[in-house]
Amino acid sequence: MSCNWGTELWDQFDNLEKHTSWGIDFLERYTKFVKERADIELSYAKQIRSLSKKFHLKRSREDDSRFTWCVAFAATLQQLNDMAAQREDLADCLHTQIACDLTRYTQELKAERKTHFQDGRRAQQHIESSWKQLESSKRRFERDCKEAERAQHVSDRIELDNKADGEKRCSLKARQAAQQKQQAAEESRKEYVTSLNQFNQDQHQHYRTLVPVIYQRIQDMEERRIERIAEAMRSAAESERKVLPAASRSLDAMMDAAESIQPRKDTGHVVEVYKSGFDPPGDVEFEDYSANMRRSISESSYLDNRAEGRKHSRKLWPFLRKNKLLHLLSSPRQPPPPPPTSPSPGEVINSSQSPPTGSREPITQRLSDLMSSGSRTRKQCLRSLKRGLSLKLGSSVTDGSQLPPEQRRKKLLARINSINQEIQREREQRDALLKMREVYERSPQMGDARSLEPRLEEVKLNLQRLEEELRRSQVWLSETDGGLSDHGGGRQSGGCGLNSQATTPGSNSLKQLNNRSPASRESPDGSYTEDQAAEITFKSRSSEFDDDFDDEEPLPSIGTCKSLYPFQGQNEGTLSMVEGELLSVVEEDKGDGWTRVRRNLEEEGYVPTSYIKVFLDGSAKGFAQTSRLV
Repeated sequence: MSCNWGTELWDQFDNLEKHTSWGIDFLERYTKFVKERADIELSYAKQIRSLSKKFHLKRSREDDSRFTWCVAFAATLQQLNDMAAQREDLADCLHTQIACDLTRYTQELKAERKTHFQDGRRAQQHIESSWKQLESSKRRFERDCKEAERAQHVSDRIELDNKADGEKRCSLKARQAAQQKQQAAEESRKEYVTSLNQFNQDQHQHYRTLVPVIYQRIQDMEERRIERIAEAMRSAAESERKVLPAASRSLDAMMDAAESIQPRKDTGHVVEVYKSGFDPPGDVEFEDYSANMRRSISESSYLDNRAEGRKHSRKLWPFLRKNKLLHLLSSPRQPPPPPPTSPSPGEVINSSQSPPTGSREPITQRLSDLMSSGSRTRKQCLRSLKRGLSLKLGSSVTDGSQLPPEQRRKKLLARINSINQEIQREREQRDALLKMREVYERSPQMGDARSLEPRLEEVKLNLQRLEEELRRSQVWLSETDGGLSDHGGGRQSGGCGLNSQATTPGSNSLKQLNNRSPASRESPDGSYTEDQAAEITFKSRSSEFDDDFDDEEPLPSIGTCKSLYPFQGQNEGTLSMVEGELLSVVEEDKGDGWTRVRRNLEEEGYVPTSYIKVFLDGSAKGFAQTSRLV
């Protein structure tokens, strides 16, 4: 795996700034440790043990146990507990040769770090300024084109209504005004093309030249800092070896800890921790607004073109503006109301009725797949997100959906390996119990074979539970691998389906799930595209998000249900019903208290599960149980 920060961490400027700041804080902490240790070395072993306890890592940061220089420092502190003899010469050596040198080096390191991150901010401000210039020239080009088009309409209308010489002069003036507007539009077009080329050039230089160079300098600075810490640890250990020959065993352990520090490995681990798995943005495409000058369009299509331009701009740079999808993820969701037979009916009236919540699908994978899938698959991903995926209500994070794709894949692989080990232990225990039962059956005097049945049943249940967890983890891993292949360009994926399978004991169930993925989930190129030739219709700003679901095929019915109580669906996504009404069940309750139903093949929504009695089809029960695993 590559360990170059300039190419692997191109989009992690803030995380690198925090990491290097934490590294300098650690260096200052270690310097302070050496100084205080030099003072405490004048006292007895009790002060040494107190110092070791004081500076022992609190495990507040998970990465403390991952970096080799952190592990080496922890080992050094552990060895201090075995040292009891103190010498004044050792204290003087620690203070003059190590602490003072580290203090000077810390000041130099701070100045160097400040210079590098100032260069990075300047480069980031330059690319943002270039983007704003591009947006300004594009809006000016759009405005001039529409003004030229409007002037051309006026000129054409006057020519059709010519009846007198005075009106002909007005027609000439209108035609001259239209020509001037067209010339202004052409100049705006040239300026827009120039700004676009300049921005693409600046962006390419930013991500391919400036960022790699700046980040490489930061990486070199970080490696020098880590190496300096290793040198300080070695110097401290060598000083103690000179004045404390009796503690040679502890000092040897400290030397081994210092030698185990690997700067390249530590900087590579930073890539593993912060790598997001996403690709840099591509070039911005040219938007030709001059095409509107050659044809007559209505006022509604004129407004649609303007809204379409804004929508396309948001798709190219989703990180610069807020969008409705993020607002959807952060919207609060509430549990369904209790049945009317509950003791406090007043609370039912005042309670919020909203669609179900719960983490049915990983949000991080859905977001990444949303940006890289076809139009039909995007609608399926958006529908699953719109259904109520929310992290604010404490949804389960055992699938690692809150992590970036690369980090989630590593977590799931570790989880699968752990589950496989537990399954192996349970199987060995089951085999041992079966052999013991055979011995008891052949020789009843050695024991009762029936006494082993409860233990065998317990082992059987444990195996079923572990295999269930293994299948879920394999499904999540397949989703993650599919998302990574989309961003890496290695495979084509629809974003919502399963594209790979893990080579683990539960792979048979995973194959069945993979075979169930429809072909419609595949997108031709795995990119976020839209049909530019579609007919432009006037839409309000408030309905831009919901229109993506209009042409989706309805889900098949898996059974019927009968309403036990009347229900008034007041919020979006719910369906009102009267007592005794028969409805079709589209989707079972996933544990959140809501069931998805349909009325007359037209109306569809969610109703509280406690308000209805469900009659599932026999063929649909197996599929519903299997879908819970996904």
